[in-house]
Amino acid sequence: MSRTVFYFHGFMSSSESSKAQIFKNFLETTYPDTQLIIPNILDKFSEAIPQLDKLVNNTDSKDRKFIGSSLGGFFATYYAELDKTKAAIINPAINPSKGLKAYLGQNKNYANGSEFELTKKDIEALKAIEILDLHNPENYLLLHESGDEVLNYINAVSFYKAGYMDIRFGGDHSYTCFPDKLETIAKFLDL
Repeated sequence: MSRTVFYFHGFMSSSESSKAQIFKNFLETTYPDTQLIIPNILDKFSEAIPQLDKLVNNTDSKDRKFIGSSLGGFFATYYAELDKTKAAIINPAINPSKGLKAYLGQNKNYANGSEFELTKKDIEALKAIEILDLHNPENYLLLHESGDEVLNYINAVSFYKAGYMDIRFGGDHSYTCFPDKLETIAKFLDL
């Protein structure tokens, strides 16, 4: 397949998240010629970043696009900037190294129950790939709900200010209107 879309789930989630599965079903039905890769991102950032680097760099497709939710939105932004390609970003974490310091120590993944320890090394790994300014803001579609109880949508609007935006008032961090935005995402990513 010549086109590949990477879907990156959020922190302490999994490839089985509801949005990932909704998007998977949508692509299989509507765009069967598009390859979709939904990795189970490792919980420790010092391991997750090399995992994603290897995954993205070992993909033969020259037409790569990204989708990410929450922390996955941060990763999708990072890889889209490197590739100079498009990304749909859902309720994203904006340069999350500061906010995720609250998780230093022992944690338990919400989705699979695995326990892990976040260390300063993990926070430093995130900080090393944070982006201060987007070089290609027109490559981004920001999808956000103002009722997000985890990440303030105003921060995302400010960061993606020169990109395309679809802001829905209300909702929450799960991005409740996701099923209604599938065609918008597909059109933006030129699927």
